[in-house]
Amino acid sequence: MAVNAAAIYRDNKILTATPAELTLMLYEGAIKFCNIALMAIEKDDIVKANTNLQKAQKIILELRATLDFNYSVANQFDMVYDYIYRRLVESNIKKDKEILEEALGYIREMRDTWKEVMKQAK
Repeated sequence: MAVNAAAIYRDNKILTATPAELTLMLYEGAIKFCNIALMAIEKDDIVKANTNLQKAQKIILELRATLDFNYSVANQFDMVYDYIYRRLVESNIKKDKEILEEALGYIREMRDTWKEVMKQAK
């Protein structure tokens, strides 16, 4: 039986990650799936685009679900996540690269902001 070292490493990385690192991983995952979807749209691979846009949408929903509304900034994050989610859905329905690129830009901004927050917290 062959052991997949990469899968074991990934699983251990997830199991030992802090909540902040897990959030960063979610952003990175959403960006990855959006990029795959962009390439799929360019190649007219509608099934692959749909699959990866749905993965990105699920990640945005997870980010929304983990918001702590004891902090006032959570309401603003919620509005941004709601907007990104709606844009991802729209880009999926229309298979529209421009809409997807807009959503991807916001996800990257959120990820970069999160990285800064993580740096300042150390």
